Amino acid sequence: MPRPAFADPQAAALPLRALAPDALPATLAALPPAQAAFLAASGFEAALGEVRLLPGEGGVAGAVLGLGDAAARRRTRFGPAKAAGLLPPGDWRLEGVDDPALRDETALGWLLAQYRFDSYRAPRDRPLARLVCPGGCDAVRLTAMAEAEWLTRDLINTPANDMGPDELEAAFRALAGGFGASVRAIAGDELEQGFPMVAAVGRASPRAPRILEMRWGGAGPALTLAGKGVCFDTGGLDLKPSANMLLMKKDMGGAATVMGLAQMVMALGLPLRLRVIVPAVENAVSGSAMRPRDILRSRKGLTVEVNNTDAEGRLILADALAWGAEEGPDLMLSMATLTGAARVAVGPDLAPFFTDDEGLAGALQAAAGPAFDPVWRLPLWDPYETLIEPGIADLDNAPSGGFAGATTAALFLRRFAGAGRWAHFDIFGHVPADLPGRPKGGAGQGARAVLGALPEVLGL
Repeated sequence: MPRPAFADPQAAALPLRALAPDALPATLAALPPAQAAFLAASGFEAALGEVRLLPGEGGVAGAVLGLGDAAARRRTRFGPAKAAGLLPPGDWRLEGVDDPALRDETALGWLLAQYRFDSYRAPRDRPLARLVCPGGCDAVRLTAMAEAEWLTRDLINTPANDMGPDELEAAFRALAGGFGASVRAIAGDELEQGFPMVAAVGRASPRAPRILEMRWGGAGPALTLAGKGVCFDTGGLDLKPSANMLLMKKDMGGAATVMGLAQMVMALGLPLRLRVIVPAVENAVSGSAMRPRDILRSRKGLTVEVNNTDAEGRLILADALAWGAEEGPDLMLSMATLTGAARVAVGPDLAPFFTDDEGLAGALQAAAGPAFDPVWRLPLWDPYETLIEPGIADLDNAPSGGFAGATTAALFLRRFAGAGRWAHFDIFGHVPADLPGRPKGGAGQGARAVLGALPEVLGL
């Protein structure tokens, strides 16, 4: 399977001249008359992502790429990378972009735009337009980001019949094997005893639940990542309407995203000790399914009243976080496609996160822009703690009332995350429609922002 790649820097690449609308008159004046006349006649306005080929002796002499104005670029991430799907195959060299951030955005977006999910159809034979990595860009880092995103997309896009707990474990082991990391999988009686809420959520499915652990790195600060791995979510006995199940193959998007983040960490050789925890289950319906008003005992010992079997992600993450907290890592992060409330709050494009640590919050927000990976902090509002305390048990997995659903879910998880530095991302993991560099389908969120924040947060 092809992987994201830049063109050979020594390639005889055609020039791709990028320009904003205010630079168009000067550009037209500097071009050969025939090319200038062609651009004028074609109506080229240098709008964001607009492309025109320039004629030359014997064929195409190059192309121009519109950058739009600053307002347009703020409204569309990876806008210049639209050119990747408009230019003819071959190698191209970007010119005219002086802003380092815009060069990085264009280069990364170009790599991301190369992605195709062709596992279930005939591959597209058309070769792609390749970009020579622009000067000043870190090709190794950008390629690592793109490869991680491709991994995340592949995992999320794979349908649940081919991406159950077994297959997710296989992908987890393959990732670890590529970097010499160790892997442990806990299932059966050991899972029942040590991770009772993971076992309870997954016991209705014939596809056995398990919890996966990866370790990499022998020195440096300790980073623990926990990702929700619900390979398909029917809702359990509180069954979802069929329309609400159509995207539920993406309910392992938290697991897919932390695996992508782990791949970036390992590929870039960050000097830290990495631990990745993924509870892998299918939330199904059978005679052994957990029931509304069941009370579960967690790994931490806290009891949880199940007031909605469709709020299962926080149950499995709670056991994972409790396990992660036992070692007292320097930083622990959880990622999950957890609540519809988060989508109502910020829509599909932003990755909301929760943390009590102001320094961590600031580092994540500062890193999001340069990583082209927008995040938004939501509150861990202590007065809402009473909403997750049902009275009959220690905690309620689905408070009634419908208010602050993303916050109450995060407050629930906080009870298991220990006293160390922790942040939780409530991601969507899906792009609803084709966008530059982001085709419709599975998507990672928050991982590149985390990667950018790690040096400050962990002192790397």
